[in-house]
Amino acid sequence: MRADARRNYERIVAIAEPLIAEQGADVSLEEVARVAGVGSATLHRHFPSRQALLEAVFKGRVAVLCARADEFSAALPPADALIVWLHALGAHAVANRGLGTSLLRGAQEATGGDPAFGADCHTMITDAGQRLLDRAAATGTIRPEVTVVRLLTLVSALATAAEADPDGPAETRQLLDLALAGIHTPGS
Repeated sequence: MRADARRNYERIVAIAEPLIAEQGADVSLEEVARVAGVGSATLHRHFPSRQALLEAVFKGRVAVLCARADEFSAALPPADALIVWLHALGAHAVANRGLGTSLLRGAQEATGGDPAFGADCHTMITDAGQRLLDRAAATGTIRPEVTVVRLLTLVSALATAAEADPDGPAETRQLLDLALAGIHTPGS
């Protein structure tokens, strides 16, 4: 991709992210183009469908979440880094309530999205979680039956359970605190 095309792509995604956060997935693509300072044709050249733009924004959010795993790993003791990142994952799940599921459905229904979208995001999250879990498990403070798949399932289930709560993020944090107390080995 040419440098100017790359800049336009990045600018569109950077502008779309807060607009989608504020207005939801039905944000006007024309408004995204206008605020990004590009023409509608430029936006559609990079993102031929709303689905494609939403996927790019969501994948960017996942990349930020996964980068935080490395930051936590560098700054905190291993088990703490894992717990803090799982809380960040829970907050991510609540903040993007329904968006991931909607995007996966759209990618599967050939609405102009990337068929590999779901697998890519899942791999990014699983790999980040696995790195943290491996590091924490090596200290002997995590029970051996704890797997990254179980942890991700737990976080997803708790975030879904908290959706009906008026303060979903706080409820997710409290549920995670209760559940994650059980992953440590006795006495750690």
